[in-house]
Amino acid sequence: MLKPQATDSRVLEVEDLATRFHTQDGTVHAVNGVSFYLQSGETLGLVGESACGKSVTVMSLLRLIPEPPGEIYRGKANFMGRDLLKMTPEEIRHVRGGQIGMVFQDPMTSFNPVLTIGRQLTEPLEVHLGMNKTQAADRAVEMLEMVGIPNGRQRLGDYPHQFSGGMRQRVMIAMALSCAPQILIADEPTTALDVTIQAQIIELAKRLRDEIGMAIIWITHDLGIIAGLAQRVAVMYGGLIIEHAQVKELYVNPLHPYTLGLMGSLPRIDDLTHRRLLSIDGLPPTLYETPRSCPFAPRCKYVVDRCLNENPPLLQVAPDHEVACWVDARTGKLR
Repeated sequence: MLKPQATDSRVLEVEDLATRFHTQDGTVHAVNGVSFYLQSGETLGLVGESACGKSVTVMSLLRLIPEPPGEIYRGKANFMGRDLLKMTPEEIRHVRGGQIGMVFQDPMTSFNPVLTIGRQLTEPLEVHLGMNKTQAADRAVEMLEMVGIPNGRQRLGDYPHQFSGGMRQRVMIAMALSCAPQILIADEPTTALDVTIQAQIIELAKRLRDEIGMAIIWITHDLGIIAGLAQRVAVMYGGLIIEHAQVKELYVNPLHPYTLGLMGSLPRIDDLTHRRLLSIDGLPPTLYETPRSCPFAPRCKYVVDRCLNENPPLLQVAPDHEVACWVDARTGKLR
């Protein structure tokens, strides 16, 4: 894992996180030793295709994995000097929604349909900050207006179905930020929204990050979103981080074959050659076993014998760049 500079202020450091699910078909090893850090006030992009372990990683940190069938069986998650994975259920409840806020993927199903938006906004304020009902309602109105929902006082009595998808996502962001958390986790918050609303939500997150000074983990499969939002990117595949770099470094110099495939699938407005977009052949791994070889090897055009016998660790190849690959994709030679 890349080490931050001595002057950096880390609010979160995750080491060797591993989570699995016991099913009737076998044990699914969803996360297989993930390590990363998060600095105060920065945005970390966590990218990769569906089922690569992005959401399970952050759900594990917040202890939202149902046990059973899930099991967080290894790792540390140091948050402000305390290990999230060793907290009691009561302690982690005070962290969730209070010190770490989360925006879930689907604004359609993230709210309780039989409770008003006002009740769902004020409850965390009463629980985490000890506000009375009047104080919590005033704060809820303030948060609704901060995220761009007009007539906040009147909207407190509305139910989730009375809001559009974009408005629901704004309310979810207001709820996640209401207790002024040190970290906001956004799990593909724009997936179900049209591109215009997506752009508005992203600009809102950037503005609030700069105003409040919180750190953000933004989970997505869309590298285009990360380009204008994050400072660092961690690319996941097969429950592992396979490349980690500063945003500009990753976009200019992607090194892992999987990252190269992702970048090749992005349309570019500066491409004057009108090249065809690339696709990555094959299917993602099923992960019924812990990867002992490179999980991308069956789909990789640079594969060598070592890839089939040994899973590469993250190797530092530049001051701000790590990659888990035995082969240098630029030359085709072993590292």
